[in-house]
Amino acid sequence: MARWLLSSDGTALSEVTRSRARLVDTYEAERRRIERDLHDAAQPRLTNLGLQIGLARLDVPDDSPAARPLDAAHEQAKGLMVLLRQIVRGIRPQSLVDLGLAGAVRELADESPVPVEVRAELPRPLPEAAETTAYFVVSEALGNVARHAAATRAEVQLTDTGTGLTVEVTDDGRGDADPARGSGLTGLADRVAAADGRLLLSSPPGGPTVLRVELPWSA
Repeated sequence: MARWLLSSDGTALSEVTRSRARLVDTYEAERRRIERDLHDAAQPRLTNLGLQIGLARLDVPDDSPAARPLDAAHEQAKGLMVLLRQIVRGIRPQSLVDLGLAGAVRELADESPVPVEVRAELPRPLPEAAETTAYFVVSEALGNVARHAAATRAEVQLTDTGTGLTVEVTDDGRGDADPARGSGLTGLADRVAAADGRLLLSSPPGGPTVLRVELPWSA
């Protein structure tokens, strides 16, 4: 059932439906499938992509305008391979280890094609599970903003409430985000549900869109 919540600014947020039973029944099978696909399909293709970019770079003079983009593409291909391995194995992204949640989210904001302001009220260390879930929520949410929202700006708010972590991502785009249209919100809701949290969404036509995640501390 959908619950309703009023946020601090009065915006109505409805909880995205998620099924705990679906999580229990499919998680292991899906994880094994992803590992198999990564090993048998994605990994060889990424390796070949990196090789082809590297070979192309050898044919381009250092003073060519194409040299720097090829170098960047080569590094991104190698980084993507590492990231995919980390995600599938459930390893925390290295930026979380090095920078903490606030720093890692600011790094995501810097990489976003849409200008993003990050506000963090995190006066103490956070549980690892909450940090990891929050990181992937922000990553997916900012990806959705860039791909679908036609927004000119976005904002991420991270708040330690004392009993949990609240993550709120707001954008000034066109709104009308719908989990049923394959925007990745249902998958996010499942990830949040696995951490005993909940995901709420307000996205009227014309915007703004507000995505709010509430993560309780692990026992």
